[in-house]
Amino acid sequence: MSEHDVDLFVIGAGSGGVRAGRIAAGHGAKVMIAEEYRVGGTCVIRGCVPKKLYVYASRFADEFEEARGFGWTAAEGGAFDFGALKAAKDKEIARLEAAYRSNVEKSGARIVAQRAVVVDPHRVRLADGSEVTARHILVATGATPYLPPAIPGIHLAESSNDIFEWDELPRSLIIVGGGYIAVEFACAFARLGVAVTIVIRRDKVLRGFDEEIRDQLMTALGQAGIRLVTGTDIVSLDGRPGNVSAVLMNGEGLSAERIVYATGRIPHTAGLGLEAAGVELDPLGAIKVDRFSQSSVPSIWAVGDVTNRIALTPVAIREGHAFADTVFGGRTVEVDHVNVASAVFTTPEIGTVGLTEAQARAAGCDVVLFKTSFRPMKATLSGSQLRTFMKLIVDKTSDRVLGVHIMGEGAGEMIQCLAIAVRMGATKRDFDMTMAVHPTAAEELVTMRTPWTPPAA
Repeated sequence: MSEHDVDLFVIGAGSGGVRAGRIAAGHGAKVMIAEEYRVGGTCVIRGCVPKKLYVYASRFADEFEEARGFGWTAAEGGAFDFGALKAAKDKEIARLEAAYRSNVEKSGARIVAQRAVVVDPHRVRLADGSEVTARHILVATGATPYLPPAIPGIHLAESSNDIFEWDELPRSLIIVGGGYIAVEFACAFARLGVAVTIVIRRDKVLRGFDEEIRDQLMTALGQAGIRLVTGTDIVSLDGRPGNVSAVLMNGEGLSAERIVYATGRIPHTAGLGLEAAGVELDPLGAIKVDRFSQSSVPSIWAVGDVTNRIALTPVAIREGHAFADTVFGGRTVEVDHVNVASAVFTTPEIGTVGLTEAQARAAGCDVVLFKTSFRPMKATLSGSQLRTFMKLIVDKTSDRVLGVHIMGEGAGEMIQCLAIAVRMGATKRDFDMTMAVHPTAAEELVTMRTPWTPPAA
């Protein structure tokens, strides 16, 4: 008989925790997963999935208008019903949650709908006061939106989590922040008819992305009618729900029906008992782990956003799977966090993998750039002003493609396939020798022959 109640106790039933629990159970481990909210985590319940459903809805506004260029004289968008969209979204999220729960149960793992905290290296306490002992504990609690507590009136602000509970669209919206969550919601709501203002401390959105992608998106945001207030921050909020006023650092005032802070997320470790159990955290509260996701306490592990490595759902899933294989599957598996592709579902959307130009130069590479910007074929009849931009970053010495950055329709789909090539070490010659698919926007990726040179001063 085992000296512990379970072999693995998972705190958090998001994508990473669920994958780890299912795979561990498949390896024969006795698994219990505790979740205090809903099964599926941020991505499924209040993140990637519902967000993209809203993005899809927003793009019909452009498509109805563009259809006229293709002879659809009766193409009219009609009235948009946000309540119907929310109801459809809620139905789909409930279906996905049920599927997640069913898959966990089919694997043999058990879910308990309670909050759990760590008592010591092998013991957790549930909200009902009961305790469970475990040979291994996995923390997969994700991250939570950050709201700056020192700002007067911050209680009037909402987070990205709250957006999915709205029953009706505001007529006006202020979004604070310039990361991917902020710009995705800005693009979606602007196309749904909301007057959107973005407030950012820096001069551009999407810090950390390639500079030319940032510039291209800044232009596209303006074309969408989104007001950009840069180089400042909000110092106070006043008013009431439905009529919020914001004061900026320079004394300027802004007002809107709602204000959403999308200034980042922080690891969800507060109150979990980790430090008392000896688990080392970084200054942001993230659990410090080694390359196998093991914390400073050998029996306690962590995967996903709670570790603040790469905050993407597929990364959390891969980390959870690797953990289960390593600890319960009899083989050592290390996750490769290099060349992880990502997409930003703005309109137009962004796909990126590998190094930015600045990162490549900082690494000492002799960089050769290949770039193109064009109106896609669809725009020749639709009249859309949105352009497609593509950029390859190539190491001159090895001819290896170090990074690919795309902004345009289908960029997210393209970058998934390109990530395979970049990860395998494809060279520019490999791209050049690949036959194009015509007519597509993606063919430009294999037909760029002339290196970009800066214009003469």
